[in-house]
Amino acid sequence: MLEVNQAESIILSLVQPLDADKDVETIDLLNSSGRILANPVVSKLDFPHWDNSAMDGYALKFADVKDCSPENSISLEIVEEILAGSKPQKQIQPGQTARIFTGACMPIGADTIVIQEVTQREGNRVLILEAPEPQAFVRYRGSFYKAGTPVLNPRIYLGAAEIAVLAALQCTQINVYRRVKVGIFSTGNELVKPDQPLKYGQIVDSNEYALTIALEKMGVEVIKFGILPDEPEILQKTIAEAILNTDFLLSTGGVSVGDYDYIEEIITELGAEIHVHSVAVKPGKPLTVASFPNTKCLYFGLPGNPVSALVSFWRFVQPALKKLAGANEAEWGPEFVRARLLQDLNSKNKRETYLWGQLNLGNDGYEFKLAVGSHYSGNLINLAGATGLAVVPLNENFIPAGESVRVLKIN
Repeated sequence: MLEVNQAESIILSLVQPLDADKDVETIDLLNSSGRILANPVVSKLDFPHWDNSAMDGYALKFADVKDCSPENSISLEIVEEILAGSKPQKQIQPGQTARIFTGACMPIGADTIVIQEVTQREGNRVLILEAPEPQAFVRYRGSFYKAGTPVLNPRIYLGAAEIAVLAALQCTQINVYRRVKVGIFSTGNELVKPDQPLKYGQIVDSNEYALTIALEKMGVEVIKFGILPDEPEILQKTIAEAILNTDFLLSTGGVSVGDYDYIEEIITELGAEIHVHSVAVKPGKPLTVASFPNTKCLYFGLPGNPVSALVSFWRFVQPALKKLAGANEAEWGPEFVRARLLQDLNSKNKRETYLWGQLNLGNDGYEFKLAVGSHYSGNLINLAGATGLAVVPLNENFIPAGESVRVLKIN
């Protein structure tokens, strides 16, 4: 049985990121949210595109007003009004100014903006009541970005800010890594779908729903193989087909040591090399990770208990998916923070234990509140609303309230 960090290291070492030449597609900018940038983005535009004003006020020559004050105001002639989006028509001469609005282009001859709050207009003239700083409130062309240089580097997730930058620079077609294909299926004769009548002793398969949503939030293409019975021939046929058409294959159930847990036997017959059999973690001890010859597919056999399946996904699968998808190493995660405990944490296990609850940012940093109710791998109910998993380290049984604890951020 591997320790958690050993298992994580092995899993990440098995993952080869998508190829920046072969695994790339070009998409419209509006469809790029959540995608990972594959190549550097370079624009032909400077940003700002032109010298422009950052404030409403008056564009003028600094030399004309450098000595002014309320007691020594300077009167300048207003020669034009410049709105955002219009082209200045006049060249500013000594003793002249232009009324200008935020975002409007600077007229030739002007080098400084005086904000309207320190002026007093009198017809076609304006009194400057306060000396500005040289070049005040002028945004110069290319001061934020120079055309021809990378504006965004590859392997970053594209969110609202990044898409806004690309839109401003008229980069409307973007090269991103293709979506990772992940197959999922559940095993067990006892399982039924949520929309089926529930007979005595049966269990609703919540794992397909949980994993589908978790994967889709990551921008993954999910391929569902449904619920498979505990029949070796059906399992083997499905797995053999799936590993040829997916990047990752996730199953839940069938990886423990029961008489009907066939997964490891079946994937071994298919030529798999099993790298992880079990991990010293609670919940989620039974975990199978395997690779296959002549295919890039990585197989994850997750536990069948719903909490165990999700914890295993968050702790081991999600970081591997981020690496595969092309994200920067700093993005792989999982993301841990330190938080102050609001209750005692207890663990009776000689395994690294994850206890779920609410992670909140208080006045003095993060705080963690344990979810009410039993913390068993089959109790999915009190996992709802959880935003963190507090970690009780290996061979520790008790962490008192008020102490700092490591918490894995989820959801």
